[in-house]
Amino acid sequence: MPVILGELNVLTTPLSLVRVSEIVCGCVVFSLVASGSESISSDDNFRVFCMFTWCFFFTMSLLILLVEFIQFQSLIPVSWKNLPVTVSALAGLMTLTASVSFPWFVVKENKDISAKMIMATIFSCLTFVFYTVETYLLKSQDAEQRGYMASAPGLLKTFEVFGGCVIFVLASEQREGFAWWRTLVYCCCFLMSLSTIAVMLGDCAGRCLLPFDRILAAFSCLSVLLYTSAAVLCIYGYVQPKSKDLERHLFCTVITFLNLLAYSVDLAFSIRLLCHRV
Repeated sequence: MPVILGELNVLTTPLSLVRVSEIVCGCVVFSLVASGSESISSDDNFRVFCMFTWCFFFTMSLLILLVEFIQFQSLIPVSWKNLPVTVSALAGLMTLTASVSFPWFVVKENKDISAKMIMATIFSCLTFVFYTVETYLLKSQDAEQRGYMASAPGLLKTFEVFGGCVIFVLASEQREGFAWWRTLVYCCCFLMSLSTIAVMLGDCAGRCLLPFDRILAAFSCLSVLLYTSAAVLCIYGYVQPKSKDLERHLFCTVITFLNLLAYSVDLAFSIRLLCHRV
C-alpha cells in the first residue's frame, strides 16, 4: 500500500486538534522546567520522572500526529487500533502524576518558587486534560476502529503498567523490611502487564502456543496473589522503627492497593471471558 500524503483537513478533526494541543502544552511544560532547573535539585527521582513523562509523551504525540497525517500506518509493524489509545491513556495517567508530584515533591523543597514553575504546573494539568479527552475520543470510536486496548481490560493493563512505573520511583530508595520481596513482586507483575500490551500492539495474540485468554487469566491470578503479599508487607512497613520517609511509603502503599484492585478487576474480566467461551 503506497504512502499517501494527508490533506490539511486531517489536522482540523477534533482528535487532531486535541493532539496539537497536547504537543503545544507539553513543549511549554518541559521548556519552562528546563529553563528554571537551576533552582531544583537535580538528583530528585521525581524531577527525572516528570521530565521523562513530559518529553517522552510529547515525542509520542508528535509522531502519532505525523503518522496519521502522512497516512503511514500501513508501514508500521504495530496495531494502529491499539497504539494511540495506549499512549494517550498512559500519558494521561503519568501526566496527572507529574502534575501532582512536581509541585509536591520537587518544587516544595525550594524556598524561591518562580512563576515559571507555577506556569509549568498549570500547563502540565492542561496536558493531562487533553490526553484524557483524546482517550475518551478514541474509546468512543466505532467498534471496528477500536482495539483491545480501548476496552476495559486493555485500559486496566495500562493502569497496571502506570502503577508499576510510579511504584518504582517511590520505592527506589526503600530498604527496610521485606523491600526486596516487594520489588520482586512489582517487577514480575509489571513485566507481565507490559508483555501483554506488547503482544496486543504487535497483534501477536493469535500466534501464541496457548490460548491467549488463558494466559491472561493466569497472569491476572498470579498478579493478584503477588500484589496481595506486597500490600500486606506495605502495611507491615509502618510498624518498623527504621522506616524512613513515611510520606513516600504512604504513596507507595496507596498505589500498591490501587494496582491490587486493578488486577482483581482484570482477573474478573478474564474469568468472565473464559466462562463465555466454554
